[in-house]
Amino acid sequence: MKRILFLCSQNKLRSPTAESIFCNSEGWSVRSAGLNTGAEVYISTEDVEWAEYIFVMEQAHKSKLRKKFKHLIKNQKIICLGIPDDYEFMDQELIDLLKSKVPNFVN
Repeated sequence: MKRILFLCSQNKLRSPTAESIFCNSEGWSVRSAGLNTGAEVYISTEDVEWAEYIFVMEQAHKSKLRKKFKHLIKNQKIICLGIPDDYEFMDQELIDLLKSKVPNFVN
């Protein structure tokens, strides 16, 4: 089972969309969280330790993740998807972007 964590700023739009569309993917266990204080689901130490793949939406998220959890980042693959905060939850264009990018890194 591949353990995949999706991160964005607030865990309101992009990362929960990713979690929703990939949660039933065979062989994948999926979570999402936000990196900003006040996020719907705030990233935890447990999330970082659990994940094999960590997908961030923007380069700033990758920097923030590495700074905050540098002592926990070991063998996790951290991938920046380059998806700006321009989409609503379950926006079809966002879904299409995620489906075109994410599986290339996991499969």
